[in-house]
Amino acid sequence: GNCAERMLMEKHLINYDLYTPGKDYAELIAAIKAYGYWAKVCESCWAIKTDSTDAQIRDNLKQHIDENDRLFVCEFDGWAAYGLPKDVSDWLMK
Repeated sequence: GNCAERMLMEKHLINYDLYTPGKDYAELIAAIKAYGYWAKVCESCWAIKTDSTDAQIRDNLKQHIDENDRLFVCEFDGWAAYGLPKDVSDWLMK
């Protein structure tokens, strides 16, 4: 269907490398959690559910990191993992 018909939230993966030592990234984490449906998958990897696009998520989050940091956002459906906490794997299965 078209975008107007597709109101289901999609899962997006957010990965980042933060290079400024000692910097407080509480703002970035708060911005990720503000999407409402989130799980911390690994130390610098989060999953969220939202109707925002990858580019919209990137543009929202990049204001909370430094110019030398890296940020990668992608929509995902299938996945495989090892060693995740049960609550995280349960969240991903929903």
